[in-house]
Amino acid sequence: MAVRICAEDEIELGSAVRVVIDGMPIALVRDSAGAVHAIGDTCTHGDISLAEGFVEDDTLECWAHGSKFSLITGKPITLPAYEPVPVFAVSIVDGDVFIDPTPVLSA
Repeated sequence: MAVRICAEDEIELGSAVRVVIDGMPIALVRDSAGAVHAIGDTCTHGDISLAEGFVEDDTLECWAHGSKFSLITGKPITLPAYEPVPVFAVSIVDGDVFIDPTPVLSA
C-alpha cells in the first residue's frame, strides 16, 4: 500500500530528501525536469545517504565517492559502485506524493 510522503511542491526541483518507510531509507528525488523518483537511499559502495548527493538530469550522485545512480533503474552509471539500489513506484495524487514501499526493481 502506497504511503503519503509530502506535497509535491515541498520537493524542490533538482533536489533529494531522505524519507524512511517501515525502516527502509529512501531518497525521494525531483529531477531537473520536475519528475519525482524514489530509490534506495544507501549508496551500495559505502554506507552513505544518497539524498545528500547531487541531482543531475535523471541521476543521483553520491557526494562521498562520485558514483551516479539512475533514478529510473537504480543501476550505477559510474564507479566505484557496481551494485544497483532499489527503485520504488511513485504516484502523485491531488498534488501529494505517495511511495509504494515494495521495490519495483530490487538491488
